[in-house]
Amino acid sequence: MTNSAMRQPRTLLFAVQLALGSAFLLFGPHAAMAEDQPKNTVQSPDILLGPLFSDVQSAKLFPDQKTFADAVPKSDPYMILADYRMQRNQSGFDLRHFVDLNFDLPKAGEKYVPPADQNLREHIDGLWPVLTRTTDKAAKWDSLLPLPESYVVPGGRFREVYYWDSYFTMLGLAESGHWDKIEDMVKNFAYEIDTWGHIPNGNRSYYLSRSQPPFFSLMVELLATHDKEALKTFQPQLTKEYQYWMEGGDSLAPGSASKRVVKLQNGALLNRYWDDRDTPRPESWLDDVTTAKNNPDRPATEIYRDLRAGAASGWDFSSRWMDNPEQLGSIHTTSFIPVDLNALMYQMEKTLSHASKATGDEAGAARYDKLASQRQQAMESTLWNDKKGWYADYDMRRKAVSDSLTAAALYPLFVKAAAQDRADKVAAATQAQLLKAGGVLTTTVNTGQQWDAPNGWAPLQWIAAVGLENYGHDDLSMEVTWRFLTNVQHTYDREKKLVEKYDVTTTGTGGGGGEYPLQDGFGWTNGVTLKMLDKLCEAQKPCDSVPATRPASAVKAAEPQSGSVGNEEPGKVMTQESGKVMAPEGAAPEKAAPAKEAAPAKEAAPAKEAAPASAQ
Repeated sequence: MTNSAMRQPRTLLFAVQLALGSAFLLFGPHAAMAEDQPKNTVQSPDILLGPLFSDVQSAKLFPDQKTFADAVPKSDPYMILADYRMQRNQSGFDLRHFVDLNFDLPKAGEKYVPPADQNLREHIDGLWPVLTRTTDKAAKWDSLLPLPESYVVPGGRFREVYYWDSYFTMLGLAESGHWDKIEDMVKNFAYEIDTWGHIPNGNRSYYLSRSQPPFFSLMVELLATHDKEALKTFQPQLTKEYQYWMEGGDSLAPGSASKRVVKLQNGALLNRYWDDRDTPRPESWLDDVTTAKNNPDRPATEIYRDLRAGAASGWDFSSRWMDNPEQLGSIHTTSFIPVDLNALMYQMEKTLSHASKATGDEAGAARYDKLASQRQQAMESTLWNDKKGWYADYDMRRKAVSDSLTAAALYPLFVKAAAQDRADKVAAATQAQLLKAGGVLTTTVNTGQQWDAPNGWAPLQWIAAVGLENYGHDDLSMEVTWRFLTNVQHTYDREKKLVEKYDVTTTGTGGGGGEYPLQDGFGWTNGVTLKMLDKLCEAQKPCDSVPATRPASAVKAAEPQSGSVGNEEPGKVMTQESGKVMAPEGAAPEKAAPAKEAAPAKEAAPAKEAAPASAQ
């Protein structure tokens, strides 16, 4: 050990003075970046460690920047920081040695070797205990946030529970009969809402400033199919999460936005993705700093905020959020009103209505039904591209709906918020442009970003399959299911694992692109695969692997926990004044029966609503 790497003698007062003095210089050039930092006592490692954190990440000591974000200080971070400030300019100082001396680095997970000759179902069932974690306690300065119950992680570099991943994981847990694990995970998310006011991206301190696509309502609806008291039990947390997403909406002026809420010119409220911080993400620090440096014409804080909001969307990253699909620095996530997010908010409002009814609160149920109806009408007028014939995000800067077709267009079908004629057009576009040999493309643009072509992701396959089935496109729904399962099976046959994403332009190949190597495990792929296997094969003849040829039989009805929001017909809502069912504003009249193929109906008139202004 070199003298420079050893702890230097010091008095406690001197060390504290150095540490506190460094607090004013935590970020160097990034010192004034954060605006609305989370108001809690748990701090992200980039805040705790300041210049030490940025120096370690900038030095590329680890291939994955998440490694140091997940490292645990062996002693008080202020003392470590004081040591660092004293030692870093000394001759022979070794930064990597200093890190090894002062931090416990995350251990690589043990390589799981499955038993030989397992079929697909056996492999997935064997993975559930491998991916289960219990962390009811965490080290004092650990970025990992403890949770009271056990949970299932995605796998690979993802050592913590992730919000939206977990819903699709739960679908598979239900197929495997692990309702105890589902209940534990729902309890954990309820605990996070009670503790932090929302469900963070994941249970890490550096994820606290944002959430992810809000699937908690669907998790509770899923649990309610097994526990009839679930809606009552978790109504308080459902309400709190809704308040988090709608915070500040009542005080907004028309055409403005704040945090996660946007008020349209007509006063209707919709939502967007947001992160309360505007600094580089700790888990991708150097990537974000480099992106900002490569785009000097934009304020770095603006780029950081939009990168963080892109992570909040779950689509990190995608041409969906970019002005120039080839340039990540052109990302403007906070300037878009996303169609998938607002479909999930509609789902949340319908679930809150169900929960209110379960507790006997008819007035509350009527209030949430009205909010859902208002959102549905705003979605139809704002998030529908009449010229293209699909749902898309609204760009607040251009004051226009996007022309890009993405798999997010299927979310209104998934939650039954679409009019039938519009669902038919989305089905036609899906079949013509998104459906490939191995499943549904994420977008039609190949950029090298992981949420673009040629990649397809398990959750989007499930959203598509259920959404199409909700509107009578049973054969197309089954084709999506069949093609994706074939892709998963071919990859498993060759590599004996399930992976995070797949190349859907072929079968048997994992996806690529993004900020890290392809991960295996993998929670949401496991869940969707099991769910689709049971959708593909009849209950009387369940299949444990994907058959060599597509079964000609049974297309099962979509289940309530898989996107249905109650007994309403697709594309309709209950009016509060009369209790009558009506089509949403701007939608065509109801058809006599749902179409089996995507024959376009007469288009509704284009929306004339003014665009909201971007947040300041």
